[in-house]
Amino acid sequence: MRKVAMAVVVLALTGCGEGRSVDAPKTKPTVTEAQPQASAIAAQEWDVWVGPPDHKLQALTDLTAWLLEHGFSFYLVKEDGKDQVLLGPFSTKAEAEAKQAQLTEKLLKAKKNDTVSQVIEHKVLQ
Repeated sequence: MRKVAMAVVVLALTGCGEGRSVDAPKTKPTVTEAQPQASAIAAQEWDVWVGPPDHKLQALTDLTAWLLEHGFSFYLVKEDGKDQVLLGPFSTKAEAEAKQAQLTEKLLKAKKNDTVSQVIEHKVLQ
């Protein structure tokens, strides 16, 4: 019985690729000196910093829970030993400002006066 089951499995597996053609591996383009320089110039990106007005310590769980509850995607970075909450990165400053306006509107509706936001330049972690 075991041999029959194995034979059925082998036949089923060999038939899985039937009718498909196998393409030759695609060759990678040769790297010229201009390509690394072009990729080294990164496009400027923007973030929206979110936190208390005087940059004092605020319960991160409260802030991040509120952001999640209201549909904002964020990430945390540690800067000078302090956790920072950032929305983004955004490819243009206009996108970041639009997200900041949306955040400000929702903060006002929720009467959440202990939180402010600021558009900042995205810092690349090294």
